[in-house]
Amino acid sequence: MLCRSRILLSHVGSITKRIAVPAFQRLNQSSLAAPVPDGQEQPISPKIQTLVTEISKLTLLEVSELSGALKKALNLPDAPVAMMAAPGGFAAPAAEEEEEAAPQKVQTAFTVKLMKFDESKKVALIKEVKNLIEGMNLVQSKKFVESSPTVVKADIPKEEAEKLVAALTAVGAVCEIQ
Repeated sequence: MLCRSRILLSHVGSITKRIAVPAFQRLNQSSLAAPVPDGQEQPISPKIQTLVTEISKLTLLEVSELSGALKKALNLPDAPVAMMAAPGGFAAPAAEEEEEAAPQKVQTAFTVKLMKFDESKKVALIKEVKNLIEGMNLVQSKKFVESSPTVVKADIPKEEAEKLVAALTAVGAVCEIQ
């Protein structure tokens, strides 16, 4: 029994040596090469170089056939081809056309701001502010006018803003529409 196990072990050892040796022989210096530092080109193996020269000699139809065969052999899905824009001339006019086609933003909400007022017409301005702004009494409108520059009304239509500015300038205020 002991003799049989020695023979079996020696037989297994010789099999593993036969398997291990060819794998070791396949390793060469190019597969164990150190990485190339940045800024330098990586050397191309002779095998890859011959493939590149052979592929560069192919016609477009042959390249298409090669691509299809590689996709089948490697089980790769068909990927959609994205068209690349030509450098320079064609990309710029397309961008200009998009800008022209995009509608210009029109301001729809305006803000009326009381910038300053005439001191001699202060009382008339306070009464006008009280009438124009809902829920404001005389004391609040006096504090409001004295705290100028301040926003009278915000987010209102253009017509309303123009009417408000006209009413306030009639009583000595200097207003601004933003």
